[in-house]
Amino acid sequence: MKLNLLAAAVLAATLLPLAVSAQNITLVNGKPVPKSRVDTLLQQATRAGQQLPPGADKQARDQVVLREIFVQEAERRGIAARPDFRAQMELARQSILIRDLFDDYRKANPVTDAEAKGEYDKFKAQASGVEYRARHILVEKEDEAKALIAQIKAGGSFEELAKKNSKDPGSGANGGDLDFAKADSYVPEFGQALARLKKGEMTDAPVKSQFGFHIIRLDDTREASFPAFDDVKAQIKQRLEQTKIQRYQEELRAKAKTDYKFTE
Repeated sequence: MKLNLLAAAVLAATLLPLAVSAQNITLVNGKPVPKSRVDTLLQQATRAGQQLPPGADKQARDQVVLREIFVQEAERRGIAARPDFRAQMELARQSILIRDLFDDYRKANPVTDAEAKGEYDKFKAQASGVEYRARHILVEKEDEAKALIAQIKAGGSFEELAKKNSKDPGSGANGGDLDFAKADSYVPEFGQALARLKKGEMTDAPVKSQFGFHIIRLDDTREASFPAFDDVKAQIKQRLEQTKIQRYQEELRAKAKTDYKFTE
């Protein structure tokens, strides 16, 4: 029995250094460099959205060992005892804690498919309706607009007159083309006049807005299109997640006992 106990003790003493070394990458000046640092470094890269390339594990090992070499030198020089270093370390500690706090909240409060679908249906309802493809010519004076209307009615090219006379830098160069948009995406005077037109019609009189005087022609209409839910589900979930986090931040701020006045 004594021999068996002695053999077990010898075996344990032999295997212990092997087990310890398996947990470490190497020694730097006699100090072990734990393998867990490699795992943490790779996890940080993944969390930041980086795609790990082939050989990432070896690169991470190299980086971890280099860091240990540089850190030991920094500590030897007394940098770790400096006040500014300690202040930066405290900010880094806070940043990590805050990041993990919100990560925990996300995991405990995931955005469901039902929540995303509800948000999708709300936006789809708002986006439904008719889209108008219009052209316009924008000028500063009403008389100038009336003269252009007369020229167009006499056979002048709306597109060419828009290129020569329109003050709208966005559409003028394209013959006044505004592409498809809903009427309520324009200023009220413009949108209301546009909605009254039939396809191919032009406003008989200049339409005044805050920008000047418009001559508007309706070229086409169509039902507003909207992407399928599955095509935008990920973006909707991300936006809802951000909204939840912001609400959580506001709740924590409201509960905190402080007389500090935040800048709004």
